[in-house]
Amino acid sequence: MPRPHPDPDPDGFWPSCDDPQPGVSIRPLTHADLAALLTHLDHDPGDTRNSGVPAPVLAVRVRASVGCPGASAHAEYRRRLAAELAAWTHSLPWRIAAVLAIGLAAWLLATQIVPHLAAPAGGIVAAGLAWRLRFRVTPDTMAWRRGAAGERRTARLLSPLERHGWAVLHDLAIPGTQANIDCDDPECGGGVLAIDTKQYRGRLWLDPDGLLWHGRHLLVATLRKLRWAADQADEVLGVADIQIVAIMAVHGANVPWGQLTADGVIVAPARRMPDLLQALPAILGPERVAWLADRARRRFHAAA
Repeated sequence: MPRPHPDPDPDGFWPSCDDPQPGVSIRPLTHADLAALLTHLDHDPGDTRNSGVPAPVLAVRVRASVGCPGASAHAEYRRRLAAELAAWTHSLPWRIAAVLAIGLAAWLLATQIVPHLAAPAGGIVAAGLAWRLRFRVTPDTMAWRRGAAGERRTARLLSPLERHGWAVLHDLAIPGTQANIDCDDPECGGGVLAIDTKQYRGRLWLDPDGLLWHGRHLLVATLRKLRWAADQADEVLGVADIQIVAIMAVHGANVPWGQLTADGVIVAPARRMPDLLQALPAILGPERVAWLADRARRRFHAAA
């Protein structure tokens, strides 16, 4: 029978990328298990008269939370940040020259108008220009940082599912593409799920044609990209009786009716993910979950 997985680290730390890979683990037999096993072996396997003898039980569980949630998004943020900082540093000499030149010009002009305020005026103008020319991370780069934080929040929401037999594989790269997904293999749920985390502000809404919008931005391309990534992952996993379901977990924005399906993708608030996944019909057992998790680990790889 399945043995519950231990609770996540109470301090909020996630397993490192070097943690054990998914698979099946067998717990040591207790004295009670050993006694039951020996008693069972002492009886004829075909003798069912003594029905009070308990059959030996081996506890099987799946090692969950493989991978680092948000790792690829954070790595992309670091790469973009380094490139922007290098470009800013390269332009630093002319920025310093511009600050000094404008400060000097302001001082000279002030000496003609208010001589006693010339020095403060020059300093204020120079400081204002220096503030405008300071290093600032672009919004596109900050979006990668927020995306990584959102994936970590989604991972924290999903972590309690581990004790119910779910195996969570974070930040898997699809071979031959630049796409990456998080996968859930449930023991008591509906197959393999590809979950993509999105950070939005405001609200999502459906138009009369059933198209999903975020404010004035149509999300058709985003949803189709996620559906395509799930289809590609389905082909790579290569299991005929398993279809990967695409799910978008939304942080920040309100989702109409609390949950909807658009372009073949389930869209729901990230906070509702645990309830949504546990409500799926049971179709997999723990051995099947372990096999699927190991197959996914071998066929995909950690996103860089």
